Amino acid sequence: MTRKLGKGAVALVTALAIAAPAVLIPGAGAAAVFNDVRIEGAQRVEPATVLSYANIARGQDVSAGELNDALQRLQNSGLFETVEILPQGGVLVIRVSEYPTINQISFEGNRRIKDDQLAQVVQSQSRRVYQPSQALQDANNIAQAYAAQGRLAARVDPRIIRRSDNRVDLVFEVREGNVTEIERIGFTGNRAFSDRRLRNVLDTKQAGILRTFIRRDTFAPERLQLDEQLLTDFYRSRGYADFRVQAVAPELARERDAFYITFNIQEGPRYRFAQVNTVSEIPGVDAGAFAAQNRVGQGDVYNPAAIDNTIRRMETVAIQQGLNFVNIDPRVTRNPQTQTLDLTFAITRGPRVFVERIDIEGNTTTLDQVIRRQFNTVEGDPFNPREIRNAAERIRALGYFSDAQVESRPGSSQEQVIVDVNVEEQPTGSLSFGASYGVSSGVGLNASLQENNFLGRGQTVGVSLSTADGDQSSSLTFIEPYFLGRDLRFGFNTYYNVTESLNSDYNTRSVGVRPSIEFPISQNGRLELRYRLSKDTLGGVEDESSALLQAEEGQRVTSALGYSYLWDTRITGLDPLTSYKLRFSQDFAGIGGDTKSVTTSALAGVESNAWREEVTLRAEFEAGAIYSFDDYSTWILDRYRNGTRIRGFEPNGIGPRDLAADNEDGLGGNYFWVVRTEAQFPVGLPEEYGISGGLFADVGSIWGLDDTVGTGGVAVDDSMSIRASVGASVFWTTPIGPLRFNFSKAIQQEDYDEEQNFDLTISTRF
Repeated sequence: MTRKLGKGAVALVTALAIAAPAVLIPGAGAAAVFNDVRIEGAQRVEPATVLSYANIARGQDVSAGELNDALQRLQNSGLFETVEILPQGGVLVIRVSEYPTINQISFEGNRRIKDDQLAQVVQSQSRRVYQPSQALQDANNIAQAYAAQGRLAARVDPRIIRRSDNRVDLVFEVREGNVTEIERIGFTGNRAFSDRRLRNVLDTKQAGILRTFIRRDTFAPERLQLDEQLLTDFYRSRGYADFRVQAVAPELARERDAFYITFNIQEGPRYRFAQVNTVSEIPGVDAGAFAAQNRVGQGDVYNPAAIDNTIRRMETVAIQQGLNFVNIDPRVTRNPQTQTLDLTFAITRGPRVFVERIDIEGNTTTLDQVIRRQFNTVEGDPFNPREIRNAAERIRALGYFSDAQVESRPGSSQEQVIVDVNVEEQPTGSLSFGASYGVSSGVGLNASLQENNFLGRGQTVGVSLSTADGDQSSSLTFIEPYFLGRDLRFGFNTYYNVTESLNSDYNTRSVGVRPSIEFPISQNGRLELRYRLSKDTLGGVEDESSALLQAEEGQRVTSALGYSYLWDTRITGLDPLTSYKLRFSQDFAGIGGDTKSVTTSALAGVESNAWREEVTLRAEFEAGAIYSFDDYSTWILDRYRNGTRIRGFEPNGIGPRDLAADNEDGLGGNYFWVVRTEAQFPVGLPEEYGISGGLFADVGSIWGLDDTVGTGGVAVDDSMSIRASVGASVFWTTPIGPLRFNFSKAIQQEDYDEEQNFDLTISTRF
């Protein structure tokens, strides 16, 4: 039981320090004989216990040294506050004063950590004997709890208040102090990369203007080990095979309110691969099939991920050929003079070891099968250490566990091993409320409820609602990532969307369902197959609108089959500097319903880091086309409208337009293409502020209609008129979400286009 003490009670607090016990041993220079031992002052402790600690023999000579030893034993027992040994003739009097009982435990001065949290830290308990050493240890534990929150300057003093009946109140006086932040992170020995670039690699951050919200700027010793590994991975993936962190020197300021951390590193030379060979040391095994899987080329920059990828591919060949207990041994020879590496993949015979069983512990909610399916190995298979490590990474990547350890140990025989999986589950559900803002859509609110490990089956179930100015949407999503026990991602989505005069003089309503299935077809490629059934309504078309839109008013049912192929090098991450993305999609509408069309779209993008990796360059080309058949004409809900395809223009602000209509509403187009380029770079502010700058340039067009006869019979110009814009961006990463400010200027446009010179995008969760 704990309670706060008033100011008057605090004034009665006495010091914790206990005075040394008084000892009186007359005649200490000679031995004495005691025929009796009398215990005085013991209340809770049995006399026999006191005698056992004293260990004084009756009727025998007892020296002064033996009496002193008896005194020390009684003092060190931890049972007594004071001890006196008083020889009185033939009687030895042992007078003790027992430690008081703790009446209650209280905490004073704590605001950041609540009483119930501190009560779990201390070991002293009410109605138990008070121990000064334990109270000091409890004070240290409380200080450590504050240190874990970055408050290294916290001080905790245990005090006692004397009560009647040999009782005390134990009070822990807390002075919390300020957060001990990391004021500066520096590096020595770095030549290839600047301090700014390396600080972005670390998980630890410097304190900045958002220090109240960002908790990674508080000093945590355990985080330094992760930072060392992050630095090592960063350098080695860029060719620095000899890189190592020589020392990490955290220095605490005199006021204990700030840390200065210095990483002393040794970069070493940057290596490239020279000769790359594959050899077989197993009789009868041809190295040719294995060499065909090599993804390391002569002249490539050294990258451990590329070597690891090749080994995995070669191990797959061994499995396909029915070869067990095969090791792919990468043998690297350094050539410091030329800064090159010779690499040989040696196919060797490994030890005959099998997996006896896989034991899983710690999962109280998640089913065993969710964890087991991350293993490509089952009981009885040959033991492959690399595959076990890969399985461990896949388990951690699920996001269901705060910690996951996968280790192997000897089995029941020398040829067997047991794989132990120990996991610690964490919450996988989220209820979020958010806000969004766009210049066109205004302020919007959204709420979502999502569970990523539904019923412990690894399934995702989510519900979302959002509303903005003229735009409301809702959806229900279900995802089974391992459909039919295979790497098949089954998804089901149903939605209901409504717009009311969203930058236009008409309203829309869409309701539909969309099941899909996705699976890998190559190392970097995945294919999605989908079906969409929707009912779309166009209404509220104003009389001032184009005759084309008035003719399209009504509702249509769409039944469409589609597919998307995605190829993304970020799946393997072999090149840390450059990544590529390709996407090709087609949807075939006409399997029932009113819509008869084929919609095709493609996207190709590249992202690369340049100038010592401080500048990020991005470029994308995207295009799409809608082809209608069987006398079907596309309508506004089919056609492409701008949205955010070409920056610098309003949504629905470019493309074919009926200039004879009073409101000149945009009509959208059957075709579009756009090239987007962008550069993101630091602006000189400390990186902990999370602010960077950017420049962008977009060029593209939206064009093409099935029917070009507009209001009053005037033809609508649906030609491919090119639009272009340039602009600057400010990126700000904040605890409430990423902000992007776009300032743009159209440099090629039509007179009727609607330009948008500023846009602010906010995506917030709180």
